[in-house]
Formats: sequence, structure tokens, C-alpha cells
Amino acid sequence: MKRILIAEDDPEIAQLEQDYLEMNSFESDIASDGQQALEMGLNGGYDLILLDIMLPRLDGYAVCRKLRDKLDVPILMVTAKGESSDKILGLGLGADDYIPKPFDPAELVARIKSHINRYERLTNPGASSGKSDEIRIGDSLVIHPKNWKVFKNGVELRLPNREFEILVFLAQNPNKVFSREQLFERIWGIGYISDSATVTVHIGRIREKIEEDPQNPRIIETVWGAGYRLNMPESE
Repeated sequence: MKRILIAEDDPEIAQLEQDYLEMNSFESDIASDGQQALEMGLNGGYDLILLDIMLPRLDGYAVCRKLRDKLDVPILMVTAKGESSDKILGLGLGADDYIPKPFDPAELVARIKSHINRYERLTNPGASSGKSDEIRIGDSLVIHPKNWKVFKNGVELRLPNREFEILVFLAQNPNKVFSREQLFERIWGIGYISDSATVTVHIGRIREKIEEDPQNPRIIETVWGAGYRLNMPESE
């Protein structure tokens, strides 16, 4: 049974979330402040974390950043703050999704199932006893799509699932330009409730990890007015 951490200081909302999760065969625990959420998130072995932004002691942004430094599990921000800047900040810190209050509990459960299923497909790509295929970009970057691993200069990088999916998709289609809308539909799916600006945030986070100079990227290039392209010599 999958386990969910609910980080929510409003007891009525927390109980509503917990009731719907239990109705759908999830186990769940509730953390009522940010510090408790951080400690439980790091040590509880959860499959997904629902994270409110306006938490006492430690806000959701700080919790998300600290969790993402250690964990790869999906993090969904559930919050009354609905401004685009708040959404971009949360996604920039490593959240996988952003669900504004008030929300439809059935939709929340559907989002949770979708993220867990996607995460499992990425981290358990099927039985294979041989070595996974590699994608090499230049002399420093190596991607193992089947094992969900990325190495830069021999050091493993930590990429949450959306970042990893974008990087793999671009690496598997090198030297081709994809618009934000095309990447959004490919990674998030048609009809997903969000917008293509999310892609920009994730591209920025990927660049921070794989580029020697993220301000002047050479691997993932912005093609102004068109989209993004991963540059790879044809011989590779």
C-alpha cells in the first residue's frame, strides 16, 4: 500500500485529504507544521508528499527545497496561494505539481495516482539484466535512461522525475527544436491542468545541474521564438 505524507496545518483540510486517500487505498500521515513535515518526509519512506505552502515554523518552500535535496519522490504543493509567481517558485524548488485550493478531492487523488504511476515507470523500467543504454553528451555528461541516472564528470546528479524526463526526451531527439508547448504535451500530457511556462522553470533547473555555465548554456540551447534544442555532435 502506498504511503502519503500530508503536510497541512488546517485540520479540516488535512482530514478531508486523509479520508479521500484512505477511501482510495492509500495510507497517510499528517504533519501540522513545516519542521514536522521535513522530519517525517526525510525519514518516513513516503511514496508522495502533499505540501502546503503556508505552514508554521517552516514554510512549504523551505520544506520543498530541503526535501528535494535528499529525495526524488513526487512532491505536490497544495495551497491557497494561486499567483503565477508562487507557482513558478514552487516548481523551481523542485515541486512536481501545484494544486490550488479549493480543490476537488477526486481530482487530487487522480493527480496523486498519476504522479506515483509515472514515478514508478521511471524508476522501475522493467526487467533487464544487462547494462542499460547510455546517452553520452560531450565528455562530461552520461545519461542512463533505463536506470533513471545522470552523471556529470562521474558524479551522479539528482534530477526529479519531470526534469529527468525532459532531459532524456531532448537527448533522445538531439539537434531538434521543440517548443515549450510541444515539450509540455510530451512530458505532462495533453489536457494536463497547468501551462507551458512550467517547462521554462524545469529547463532552468536542468541547466543549473548539467551546464558548466547555466547563464550561457551550451547543451540545452534556447532557440529564440521557437523553443529548446539539445546540442550534440552528429558523430555522437
